[in-house]
Amino acid sequence: MVKTQGSVGQSEQGSGSVYCLTVERQSAGLRVDRFVATQVHDLSRSAVQRLIVAGEVRLNGQPVTASTRVRTGDKVKVRIPPPEAVDLAVEAIPLDIVYEDRDLVVINKSAGIVVHPGVGHIRGTLVNAILAHCPDLSGVGGELRPGIVHRLDRDTSGLIVIAKHERALRDLQRQFKQRLVRKHYTALVCGFVRQASGIVEAPIGRHRIHRKRMAVRGDGKPARTRWHILRRLRDDRGHDFTLVDVQLLTGRTHQIRVHMAWMGYPLAGDSVYGTKATASFAPRQFLHARELSFDHPVSGEHLHFQADLPEDLKLVLAHLRTIDDVS
Repeated sequence: MVKTQGSVGQSEQGSGSVYCLTVERQSAGLRVDRFVATQVHDLSRSAVQRLIVAGEVRLNGQPVTASTRVRTGDKVKVRIPPPEAVDLAVEAIPLDIVYEDRDLVVINKSAGIVVHPGVGHIRGTLVNAILAHCPDLSGVGGELRPGIVHRLDRDTSGLIVIAKHERALRDLQRQFKQRLVRKHYTALVCGFVRQASGIVEAPIGRHRIHRKRMAVRGDGKPARTRWHILRRLRDDRGHDFTLVDVQLLTGRTHQIRVHMAWMGYPLAGDSVYGTKATASFAPRQFLHARELSFDHPVSGEHLHFQADLPEDLKLVLAHLRTIDDVS
């Protein structure tokens, strides 16, 4: 039993999940859709509303509407059905392959490409492209994420490793879990970062209101980000920026974007965690996975890869002048 704003019990039924929630005093009076969204972190409010319409949410054993208000002691049961089987399309999307052997492939992912299929992204993903390049990959690691060891956000470019078979997948997953993989990113943040280097230690969890966003919150998962500044820059209008090297010490969703914004330095071009003004400084979030190091999952050889900044981010820097180079 886990306690957040209510008491939450979770069980597995087939490939689906069932949550049994008890409404505590501080949550009394909330709409049931909002209450469930605050308790089940993987569900957005709109997703909860769809489950309500489908009859998968029950209040004290009875069907509900989204606007129903909960009371202290109410029992809410939520059933999330297993995902429907999906036949992944094989698409010959060009790939920038940095390294490849019989066990793995390292790709320099372009911005704008989602790593694996999901709601609203069944085609045009990195997985669709990888299946065309490696037809035997379909059985490795699951139906929707074959070979996927880690992820990059859609609008983050850079290095990602794909496992070609189960042995490679398991060993790479182990290295990520034990934090043996080194990942360095280049980020451009808004404002002059005064401190030369540091480590952010702030837990990250789902935003309480905006369910597709993450946030620093006390009950989140531990998250650590190491950074040091490379250059301080300024544009022709007097806006200040800092080019930063960032190393992920944990791997939470949107971790760099959340931590830098929490420090007061949102990424240039980030429309989710920045402001309308800071989002206008780059065509997309200025974040590039520049370096990736790990041990080969079969041979044990230490591998290290680098990927230069893509042209769209180089163009952003070309319009800035260096004020202070501290690299």
